[in-house]
Amino acid sequence: MPNLLRRSSAALITISALLATGSQSLSAQGAPGAPPPRATQRATQRATQRATQRATTNFRIDETTVAAIHSALRARIITCRALVQQYLDRIDATDRRGPEINALITINLAALATADSLDAVQARASAADALGALHCVPMIVKDNFETHDLQTTAGSLALKGWVPQRDATLVARIRAAGAIVLAKSNLAEWAFSPNETVSSILPGYTRNPYDRSRVTAGSSGGTAAAVAANSGAVGLGTDTGNSIRGPSAHNALVGIRSTMGLTSRAGVVPLNNQADIAGPMARTVADAVEVLQVVAGEDADDAVTVASRGRREVDYRRFVVPGGLRRARIGILRQAYDRPTIDPEVVTIFGAALDAMRTAGATIIDSARVLDLDSILALGRGGCNRFRADLEGYFAARGAGAPVRTVDAILKSGSYHPLSQLRLQAAQAVVLPPDSIPACRARAAMRDQLAAAVTALMDSLQLDALVYPTWSNVPRLIGDLNTPSGDNSQTFSPITGFPAITVPMGYTRGNSLPAGITFYGRAWSEGRLITLSYGFEQATRHRRPPSLGPF
Repeated sequence: MPNLLRRSSAALITISALLATGSQSLSAQGAPGAPPPRATQRATQRATQRATQRATTNFRIDETTVAAIHSALRARIITCRALVQQYLDRIDATDRRGPEINALITINLAALATADSLDAVQARASAADALGALHCVPMIVKDNFETHDLQTTAGSLALKGWVPQRDATLVARIRAAGAIVLAKSNLAEWAFSPNETVSSILPGYTRNPYDRSRVTAGSSGGTAAAVAANSGAVGLGTDTGNSIRGPSAHNALVGIRSTMGLTSRAGVVPLNNQADIAGPMARTVADAVEVLQVVAGEDADDAVTVASRGRREVDYRRFVVPGGLRRARIGILRQAYDRPTIDPEVVTIFGAALDAMRTAGATIIDSARVLDLDSILALGRGGCNRFRADLEGYFAARGAGAPVRTVDAILKSGSYHPLSQLRLQAAQAVVLPPDSIPACRARAAMRDQLAAAVTALMDSLQLDALVYPTWSNVPRLIGDLNTPSGDNSQTFSPITGFPAITVPMGYTRGNSLPAGITFYGRAWSEGRLITLSYGFEQATRHRRPPSLGPF
């Protein structure tokens, strides 16, 4: 595939070289009529290069925001092409070379052509014309979202080269808002692992840019690492038990897992349709909300989104307001994280986070306990593996365009990472429809009871949110599956379907490894959680970029 850049045993082809060739061919294909004379082409290229150099001098992508990008575009400080080129240069310098973050599977070679078209749109617009909410925002998209112009692999060699017929709903929505899909990111194959980001489609692990010997968590670790390293402005991930919030915490990002039904999963390769969520990952709360505003809402192609009717806020951006912690009542959910293996440094910085909330005007309640939690969770014990049914149903819906049809075919192909084999074999062994399995029906009852218990707790204490460390332990060393992982994300938000937002909380190990704090609330309380998390972010300002060296 011409749009797939991978390290091979023969050679390492740089992204910049391919982009030079690809952008020229794309421009030539799009030119109406006969090509202009070579002298005119060279003059145009020189003028474009000079404009790009001036824009690069005047605007830097490091830690920029959606608002800053739009301000610079409106002021003609930068062009969309120059902006995209900076991101492509950053990818070239850090992802396969230099620090070798190894976060990206496919680079969009049409990104510069798309940028040119957006520059043309802006040139035609008057000062009063509104551009798209994500106009010229280069985005990193996890490679389990369908894209009609780029391969979609879910991290598996079994899907290598598959280009779906249409975009996933969220991808279509960000593109309609003017965003550029800059690259598709690595993930834990089939989104199986919450602990590490390794797949069969991209050799090697995705590395944590804050310490390249450590993991990014999983499964949306490619999106997290790329956005954290400033290789994209914002990103899209998916979260079944942890996969937006864990990688965001490990990479000093903001990640939003919304209420089940607020965002569509149509066109996303499934792991578990009962828990899968798709949503934003960003360096700031405001940027994550910009993406949420675009993607949230009902979708006829995902029946679960009917629940958002009448519950979706008109504008989530209005909740990004200063002083959000004043008079807030926040409960400490110790049941989410208090275990013997918790890292002492995580305890310390979580305590500092609580103190910061108090200073910012919040009341902290340290008696928040979900009643009968153990007995409720016991209802969900037993085997309920939905992967085979959900995945095979997904591919059946793609008809003749499906790259594979069954889990058995994937296993027989041998096109998977060794770490995925046991999970695939376990899924293959499930022959009954999930709804006919008693353990699956019991899990539905567990979800309802836990949702009711959490709501009762929050109501009884008049809480705005519950908080806990997103992970209890620091990012593991790559390859380490023995030390405690510390994942606190699997239980409360996925089971209840209630929203949770993780925000940078500070750093451990000599102020070097990021940690996150989760704000968790009632169903459809995204607005309130946004205000609280933004208040915490602005009171603490923990986010800082990783040190990756000169470019």
